[in-house]
Formats: sequence, C-alpha cells, structure tokens
Amino acid sequence: MFDRTAGSHVVELLKQWNIEHIYGMPGDSINELMEELRKVDIRFIQIRHEETGALAASAYSKLTGRIGVCLSIAGPGAIHLQNGLYDAKKDKTPVLAIVGQVTSSSVGTDTFQEL
Repeated sequence: MFDRTAGSHVVELLKQWNIEHIYGMPGDSINELMEELRKVDIRFIQIRHEETGALAASAYSKLTGRIGVCLSIAGPGAIHLQNGLYDAKKDKTPVLAIVGQVTSSSVGTDTFQEL
C-alpha cells in the first residue's frame, strides 16, 4: 500500500539536517526506525539508560553548537529523557528527542508502555 515507512521519512530528514549520530537505546516501539538507521551512515551510539542519551545529546549540542539527537522507546523510556531534555532547555541548546509510541489502535487502552 505505501512505498515507504515512517522511519525512512524520519531518517531522510535527519540526513537533510546533517545529523551524524544519535544517542539512544533500541526497543520494540522504535524497531522500524532502527532498521532504517542501519541502512545509512548516521552513527547510532547505544547507551545503557535513556537519561544518559538525552544528557549526551545535550552535551554534544553545547560543545559543538549543532543539534543533539536522542532516541527512546515509548512509555518509561520516554520519561527517562526528561532530565537531559530539561538540561538542554535550561541552557537553550537544541536537542531533538525521537520517541516511539504504541500502535495507533492501542492508544487510549492502557496498553503496555502507552504514554
């Protein structure tokens, strides 16, 4: 039905914005995006906790003046980004957080990891 996935559109935009790497943690709700990232030369730096990814993206942005990017699964993973994103906000430095979500048909049903 569709020629391209949402993940391929996101990756195309990241390439247009000259994003060189992303800090994040793979998981079910972002598998499609992870597959698309595997096909391009954007370096995925796997972290051990989502908060670390957001803080790393913030630090990268502060040190380089470029946008930092972090990636997380839905639900609790997304919540764990808050400290790093708040750090970037307070220092007025650009950070993009890409966050997964449950399938559209599951939204509003209190399904696992819905946020």
